[in-house]
Amino acid sequence: MGLTAVAIKAAKGRDKQYKMSDSGGLYLLVTPSGRRYWRMNYRFLGKGKTLAFGIWPDLDLAGARAKRDDARRLLATGQDPAEQARLDKAAASVAAANTFRAVAEEWLAKVEKEGLAPATLKKNRWLLDFSYQSIGHRPIAEIKPFELLTLLRKFESKGKHETAHRLRSICGQVFRYAIATVRADHDVSADLRGALITPKVTHRAAITTPTEVGALLRAIEGYEGHPSTLAALRLLPHIFVRPGELRYAEWKEFDLDNAVWTIPESKMKMRRVHKVPLSRQALEIIATLEHDASLSRFLFPSLRSASRPMSENTINGALRRLGYAKDEMTGHGFRAMASTLLNEMGRWNPDAIERQLAHAEGNAVRRAYARGEYWDERVQMMQFWSDELDRLRKNFEPVKLVVGERRWS
Repeated sequence: MGLTAVAIKAAKGRDKQYKMSDSGGLYLLVTPSGRRYWRMNYRFLGKGKTLAFGIWPDLDLAGARAKRDDARRLLATGQDPAEQARLDKAAASVAAANTFRAVAEEWLAKVEKEGLAPATLKKNRWLLDFSYQSIGHRPIAEIKPFELLTLLRKFESKGKHETAHRLRSICGQVFRYAIATVRADHDVSADLRGALITPKVTHRAAITTPTEVGALLRAIEGYEGHPSTLAALRLLPHIFVRPGELRYAEWKEFDLDNAVWTIPESKMKMRRVHKVPLSRQALEIIATLEHDASLSRFLFPSLRSASRPMSENTINGALRRLGYAKDEMTGHGFRAMASTLLNEMGRWNPDAIERQLAHAEGNAVRRAYARGEYWDERVQMMQFWSDELDRLRKNFEPVKLVVGERRWS
């Protein structure tokens, strides 16, 4: 006769543990303390074995019988239920250690050691944080495309189309890392190509007319904020690097005697070393900075901690205080300013301008042949550009192209 729920509930502890049998090898083991454990005895390859199913009342009678039936089905196919239980437990343990969040954090640690730019690393962490609440706890090998799509749709519903695309891209890198490290066999982000709304391209605000450039430069000279911020504002137009590259500039990267700043590939968006010729004016601005290597390795340290660079909002914040709205001018806009006016002059090889902007050639065939650095021309161009900025700042007319003066063909 099998067990009943009433009999199980009424069972009391005795001096020694005892069994209350059900059927098919299933029984309830009652300890002297009164705790009740589900067990099943069976034989496999001539040896007696025991399976542990769980504790009553967490596992009730119906649940215990279901586990017994599953075990007997395995026996009928020649499999050992205990071995299968061990494999299932190991698989669950591996799955728990290989959640999307665990793999993502491992990938972030890897790319950080490989020298990923701190600003890029920070953005990647910020994006992945959004994914953790919905899929962070899920074993990465079990995540389905619709789960990732549901996450991305939340951003689309708020009109954040660019964020949705970037997050899909970052998640794709995590999935591909999981595949490479044998934690997954499919990149579900690839299944979502074409599923998201394509964001409209928006260009960063920039001033690109000579008259307005002159006005901006004069406004900068009148900036009354911190001297370090003023120096950064004055220097950026002359070198037109990305604001993040300027923020993380270190004294050891500057060869002031030879007037060149060498930015390591780890700090560059295109992952290649970039050299910036320093004009006479750029060197003069750098000379105004206090250089104390024992205080900070950065040219522009944070005002709160010398061990960190200035805030990413410093340059744009200073422009706002000067009266320039975010749709008028940004720190990144100095690049568009230089690119537009240098190209309009017609004096410089467009490839030299692009190389100074540290842009990658989009055409693979052209990129294979355009390996020249145009260094001599870039040195001349950067000094010419600084001289032109001085002329515009002093409210002089911009230099116009003289017919026959073009230096490239």
